[in-house]
Amino acid sequence: MERSSKAMQVDQVWRQLSARTIFLHQAIADHLGLNITDHKCLDLLLQNGPMTAGELAQASGLTTGAITGVVDRLEKKGYVRRVADDTDRRKRVIVIQHDRLSEIEKIFNYMSERTNTLVGGYTQDQLQTIHDFLERTTGLVDEFILHLNERRRS
Repeated sequence: MERSSKAMQVDQVWRQLSARTIFLHQAIADHLGLNITDHKCLDLLLQNGPMTAGELAQASGLTTGAITGVVDRLEKKGYVRRVADDTDRRKRVIVIQHDRLSEIEKIFNYMSERTNTLVGGYTQDQLQTIHDFLERTTGLVDEFILHLNERRRS
């Protein structure tokens, strides 16, 4: 099946956005004195709340061994701590140290203000289409990650 010119343009812009997003998060991680993996795992904790190491490993696609290193580094920098789970004292959960987040909030407030301005230029129907595209693309990315991980294991 031949792709349309517009589909190829979307693909090209998507690739550019993907690269720039990685570079953005690398710059943020550098600014915070973190590596990019630690920064994004911290973001997963911000989005999802307290998680066990196993849950964070599953959400990130990293091994539990890699997550141990991530949590050790984030704990050393004061961004997280391990605490006993309220419902099962045998479990440890990773919780955010909210007093350390002001630097991150400043960075993302800057980006959020600009994003709100950008989004404000679209109609509700256009935003629904954008939302649908982003949601479906996220699903495709998740599928691709699983595919790559399965290929690597076999």
